[in-house]
Amino acid sequence: MGPTATPARGDASPAPASRVPWGAVLLGLLLVAAVAFPYMFRLPYHRDVVIKLYLFAMLAQAWNILAGYCGQVSLGHAVFFGAGAYTSSLWQTAGGGNPWVGLVAGVLIAVALSVAIGYPCFRLRGHYFAIATIAVGEIVHTVAINWEFIGGARGLTLPIRKDSLADFQFATAKYPYYYIILALLILCLLVSWWIERARAGYYLRAIKEDPVAAQSLGVPITRYKQIAMAISAAFVAAGGTFYAQYVLYIDPDSVLPLSLSILICVLAVIGGVGTLWGPLVGSALLIPLSEFTRVKFGGTGSAVDLLIYGALLTVVAVFQPTGLVGLVQRLRRG
Repeated sequence: MGPTATPARGDASPAPASRVPWGAVLLGLLLVAAVAFPYMFRLPYHRDVVIKLYLFAMLAQAWNILAGYCGQVSLGHAVFFGAGAYTSSLWQTAGGGNPWVGLVAGVLIAVALSVAIGYPCFRLRGHYFAIATIAVGEIVHTVAINWEFIGGARGLTLPIRKDSLADFQFATAKYPYYYIILALLILCLLVSWWIERARAGYYLRAIKEDPVAAQSLGVPITRYKQIAMAISAAFVAAGGTFYAQYVLYIDPDSVLPLSLSILICVLAVIGGVGTLWGPLVGSALLIPLSEFTRVKFGGTGSAVDLLIYGALLTVVAVFQPTGLVGLVQRLRRG
């Protein structure tokens, strides 16, 4: 047998080219665009729409932690939004305190409420849990309307202070509001991303798929439901404080309505419940649509946005239960 021929150096097969991480590139471009947006679009209306988009995207993402990952569909998240708004507002109007301290206090109260609500309600499953959260939300809304200490139906007007980050008020330039809510949204996305990859995320998905099987394998399902609800409530309460500081007026019909809880749910479901980017996609589609119909038709937009919401929700429920993000993933798989 003759000697084995050694291939010439020039005949060696080239090393495979490294793949460009297009997902990371796109994410970086989107982040740069988000940071630069206020300087490219200087009209107050455009900035206001995007601030609302980021706020509702954060609320929907927080709801997604409980409902999307853990499978506990709550229709009473307005309770936590109102807790954050009222706590920080009362902290300023009654005690003259700092709004950032009020934000932290609102988050802590919302977490405590989530434990108080979750302990009895997590004994229920499926649509019974959703109905129970609706009942809790309506009870809190009615109490707030009749509770004079927190302003009752008249609501609360926050004191006007000088523009400063310490006082969380920016009357002359709204740019700080934009970057504050963008930072809160990014933080909520990062927490969701961590949950997806952590042990807690696997536990939550196991609880969602089959709680009985998860419990039989040693997963403390009640504890992890409470953890998911506490994290969700914390971000929603922070959103409530931001809203109060942004508009400087709150009342039960603006921060505690059932319609707010349903809107948060709809944004996540249409975008893709249980996915990282679904709530943001749903908000990016529906919040500008709502603002456009309001401007086009006046007032509340003649409920055109609600008709479109209903149609989209029906289409998603029937043909694409995983939402728009799920549709994109299916198209990519070919």
